[in-house]
Amino acid sequence: MTQTPQRKQDNELLLKGVVCALIGAIILLAPYVARSPSVQEFMRQATVVGWFALVLGVAFIARALRQRWR
Repeated sequence: MTQTPQRKQDNELLLKGVVCALIGAIILLAPYVARSPSVQEFMRQATVVGWFALVLGVAFIARALRQRWR
């Protein structure tokens, strides 16, 4: 089954969005799961990066789904 180039781009954008959102979620949840105090502090300092990755991932997912529904 061959995909059209637009459909392939939509799938790639969706995959990128899911990966970015997962990375963001992991960064934001890491301080609560880490056992080492130094790792907890390090991950707390990365919350801005986590939120950026999460928002970027959600935006990619939304764009891919919007393109798919058109």
